[in-house]
Parts: sequence; C-alpha cells; structure tokens
Amino acid sequence: MRKPYLFLSLAVAFAIGVTLAGCQKSPSTIKVGLAAVQSGGDAQIGLTMLQGSQIAIDEWNAKGGVLGEKIESISLDDEANPQKATTVAHNLVDDGVVAVLGHLNSSCTIPASKVYNDAKVIQISPGSTNPLYTEQGFPYAFRICGRDDQQGPVAAKYLHDVLKLTKIAILHNKTAYGEGLATEVKKAFEGMGGTVTMFQGIGADETDFSANISVIKGSGAEGFFWGGMYSQGGPLCLALRQAGLNIPFVSGDGCFDPSFINTVGANAANVFLSFGKDYHKVPAAQPFLEKYKQVYGHDEGAYSVYGYDAANVLLTAIDKAQSTDPDKVAAILKSQTFDTILGNIDFDSKGDIKESSFVIWTIQDGKFQVTADSP
Repeated sequence: MRKPYLFLSLAVAFAIGVTLAGCQKSPSTIKVGLAAVQSGGDAQIGLTMLQGSQIAIDEWNAKGGVLGEKIESISLDDEANPQKATTVAHNLVDDGVVAVLGHLNSSCTIPASKVYNDAKVIQISPGSTNPLYTEQGFPYAFRICGRDDQQGPVAAKYLHDVLKLTKIAILHNKTAYGEGLATEVKKAFEGMGGTVTMFQGIGADETDFSANISVIKGSGAEGFFWGGMYSQGGPLCLALRQAGLNIPFVSGDGCFDPSFINTVGANAANVFLSFGKDYHKVPAAQPFLEKYKQVYGHDEGAYSVYGYDAANVLLTAIDKAQSTDPDKVAAILKSQTFDTILGNIDFDSKGDIKESSFVIWTIQDGKFQVTADSP
C-alpha cells in the first residue's frame, strides 16, 4: 500500500528537478560573423584580414567578453564570389549574428550588404573600397578603409605629377573593386590633362595577357595601371616585363600582398602601389603585430590591422551602447571617435571614415616601403 506514495514522491522530486533545471540560465553568446575570401588565388589577403579580427575577439573574451557575455565568431568563406557572398550573408543572419566583419572584395560586400541591412545586422568592412557600398544609404553599413574615389586620385596624381607621365594604359578585372578603382584613376588622370591610351577589362580568372600587352605596346603608353588583385597582378607585371615593357606598373591595395612580391621577384623595379599609411612604425601597433605572429606563425597580411581595428570598433560600440540593438550601436558608431592602430576613426553619416590616408608604396629589398616622394 505504500508503493503509490513512493512513486508519487519520486514523480514530485523529478518535476522539481526539471523545474529547477529550467530556471537555470542557459549559456549564451554574442555572435559575430567573419566573412571574406578564404580560398582560391586571393585567399591569403582575406584570411589574414579575418585573423586580425579574431585576435581582437579573443582579447575581448579574455577580459570577459562584452555585455557580460562571451563573443562567438562564425567564420565563412565567400570565395570572392558575389553569389556565394549572398549565401554567406543569409547563413550568418540565420545563425543569429548581431554584426558582421567583412567582406573584403567590394563585389561581395555590396550584394551582401542588402541582406544584412534587411535583417538589421551591423556590417563593418575592413577592406572594401568601392563607393557604392556606402552610397546605398544603408544605416547599418560601415567601413574603416578609404574609398576608391579617394584612392584613385592619389595613384593618378603620382603617375602624372611625380612620375611625369602624360599617357597611360589601364587594365582591370571587371569586378566592382577593380573596374571601380580603374575608373577613378582614369577620371582623375584625364582631369589632370593626361591621356588614357587604353581602358580594357579582362575576366578575373584570365591568365593569358598577350592580347592586352600587344594593345599596350601599340598605344604608346608611358605607364600602366592595373585595377585588380594580386593573384593576377603579379603574373601580369611579370608578363609585361618579359615582353620588354619596363614602364611604371601602378596598382592599388588589391596587390598589396607578399604573394605579389614573390611573383614579380627580380622584376620589382618601377612598381608602385596605393595603400594606407605604414602602421609598422606606430607604437600602438607593436603588441598586435607581435601577437599575430605568435598566434599564426607568420607576419600579418595587408588588412590584418584593419580587421583587428574593425572588430575593436564594433565591440567598443556595443559596449558603449550597452546593447546589441543595431540602431543603438549604429548611433554610437556615427557619434563617437574610436582610438585605433590606424589612428582616430570617425564615421560620417554614410558610414565612411571622415579621413582616409592613402600613400604610394614601392618594393625595395623584397619588402613594401612607402616612397620618399609619396603625395
């Protein structure tokens, strides 16, 4: 007769246990997406950018995270493909990220930005320079690098005023980044009275440049500008030199990668690239540069510091807003000054930084170095 009471007691104890377990706070994290090219010919520049962001996230987690919660990063490869980038964006939104650091390639950042904007997800690109990204009027889109309409005139001015060239040929890779930058160089160079003898595009996977080189030779160009990435830029520079064209080879930040130096090798003379200022001489950069090498076993990439700063800016804004609410975070981003390795960063109403700092680099002793006559 006592067994029913025993079963009843066990049932009550079980119910209480379940209730108590349900009352316990389940562990949660603040999810942040990391998106960029991580495979293919341009993988290194995208991967090292995201590694910079990851170091910042790890540092915040070591201090307890943000808003009392740890930060969980979700890293996805967009393969430098616009369609894949859109898929990546949808996946990150479905995973519940509150913000995304990326993408790298403008051709990926621009279509992905609509997905993030529709989902009210903050996006900070460390390396996309095409103006269209922030000209769309999306309130949640930001970048911590300069724009092509700032970078292009710097390259054009160097070609025209410093190198004293009056005729240049331009080739681009038909992407939002490559063609966009090439167009800005053309516009600025012609505005200074120069002549563009050739303006052509090739597919981003093309490896045969012979037809283009023939046109360049016949055009009488005194200099050459490449709008594209290093995976094509290096072989293209080499092909030009092998064809006997030793005219100045000028390009933008897309070629700013050690792989470019390795490819051109002994043909690195008369090569010039536009990119941001040299942060290696900045005392604030030293701890990051040392930690990066310690964690990953090699030197940082071109956009590693940009990835690091983008993550710190994002997490600082979340901390100051005391919320992950996108409107509150965006308001902080557009009203505060952020102290970074790249210097003080202020965003304008479009999400662009108020001041950019493009300079001209060259290759000396197997390393990128700022030119003495950089504008």
